[in-house]
Amino acid sequence: MQPLSLSDSPKSSSFEPGFRPFLSRWRSRSRFWIRLRHWEYWPFELVYFPIFVYWLWLSLKARSFFFFSASNPAIESGGLLGESKWDILSRIDKAYKPKTIFVSTKTDAEEVLNRLQKAGMRFPVIAKPDVGERGWRVKKIEKPDELRAYAFESPGDFLVQAYVDEPLELGVFYYRMPGQAQGTVSSIVQKEFLTVRGNGHNCIEELIGQNERAFLQLPALRERYGDFLHVIPAAGETIPLEPIGNHSRGTKFLNANHLITPELTAVIDRISQSIDGFYYGRYDLRCRSLADLQAGRTIQILELNGAGAEPGHIYQPGFSLWEAYKVLFRHWRVLYAISRENHRWGVPYMTLREAYRLWKKHSALK
Repeated sequence: MQPLSLSDSPKSSSFEPGFRPFLSRWRSRSRFWIRLRHWEYWPFELVYFPIFVYWLWLSLKARSFFFFSASNPAIESGGLLGESKWDILSRIDKAYKPKTIFVSTKTDAEEVLNRLQKAGMRFPVIAKPDVGERGWRVKKIEKPDELRAYAFESPGDFLVQAYVDEPLELGVFYYRMPGQAQGTVSSIVQKEFLTVRGNGHNCIEELIGQNERAFLQLPALRERYGDFLHVIPAAGETIPLEPIGNHSRGTKFLNANHLITPELTAVIDRISQSIDGFYYGRYDLRCRSLADLQAGRTIQILELNGAGAEPGHIYQPGFSLWEAYKVLFRHWRVLYAISRENHRWGVPYMTLREAYRLWKKHSALK
């Protein structure tokens, strides 16, 4: 569903001007308490501090701070930092990925539009940085002028990907020890996009205020939608607020590990083993139905993330932090084991010089 325009509804809601400053101060304080009560919103550095300590221990055992770089020999740094999305996507069978074009820095916007036309791609499309993380600068582009603006403002290389309009978006975590014939699907997260549901009385902004997850995104939603948030949707009408399935942008992550079956593992094995040098990571994909997923039909891989990927089901609301740590520590043990095995087979660890170069390149894009 496309967002409404202001002209679509004769009704709107307004706030008393004098009440706004008080409301704004109260909401600002309440955001703090929402985040405090739910660890899934805590700062990355805080949540990952125990994992950082464990990484130091594993680094001492491996005699390299960058042991993880050997986990996926085909992916730069193993996929923890600075890897090219285009390079990874180019290794995936075209039957399992949407049409995508690579755009180098400062390419003329008209040239980008011409390339879209030649590739047979139509709007909407998804634009995303070739090197990026956690939904940074990922945008659904609805028309040519938006793509022109994105190309002009982009600080680095980016991808334009056909929009996959399938109803299910999932993150499927997979790993396989080098030399083994079959891998393991260890995590499936199902993504529930950020929406509000109309009741015929409240405007969209008021409905957002009634939903903690949406409320945390309110400043960004105000900037994006402006006065559209004062429209009153009809009772039962669902208003999509965020088309990008990223946790940091309000998407709810649901534990879907019950979907792990031998049939699904066989499908992901088949896809993964065709990618030379890939052993550990998470597929972000869309498909038409759970039956199609199990049968390997209609699967479209949006991204493949390597050593830096997380088993996303831990962000299910109510999932305990203690259980999340158990999952994360287990995956880091697997990452270490795969990296060490690849290293024994001659895969070198990334050097300090290489790591510094990647860090500089990554930092320059922010």
